[in-house]
Amino acid sequence: MFPIPIELKSIPARRGFLAAAAFAAAGFSLNVFFSPDSVYAAADATVIEITQTPCQFLEVEGVDHGFSTSKRADCDKINMESGAERVGKAQKLTLKPGKYIFRVSNRNVPYSVGFWLRGDGLANRAMLPSVSGAGLAEGVTKDYEITLKPGEYVYSCPLNPTPDYVLNVEG
Repeated sequence: MFPIPIELKSIPARRGFLAAAAFAAAGFSLNVFFSPDSVYAAADATVIEITQTPCQFLEVEGVDHGFSTSKRADCDKINMESGAERVGKAQKLTLKPGKYIFRVSNRNVPYSVGFWLRGDGLANRAMLPSVSGAGLAEGVTKDYEITLKPGEYVYSCPLNPTPDYVLNVEG
């Protein structure tokens, strides 16, 4: 975490410039794979940019595995073989409660993808806020706005099957 005492709402949001402030204010626990330009303040929300490539979210895994897919079943097979190991190595996001925009892009997935952020497990799924949507054709980016409450979450794409990546909200 960056120890920068700053009020995000008092400064015009600009990519890159506010990245360190956004990290500090949001209480992120990230490693080097999320670049400063992929997390920044915008108006009254923190924007987290996430890129989908075939069968994975790129930033959380920290590497593009170069998977090739032409249909959902390809990713089902890939994730059966390597998903658990990849999730074990993936970074786990830790955020403070608040308003976020998850800006999701489809890079090189030749079919429509989506995004689903929800509580982890049945009880958390029932009690915590969630956001989902689809329709991201190759090259398309879409924003998913959510106000996160404390708890354990996961996020994934059911259409471009990805593993469930961990997101914790504390504070």
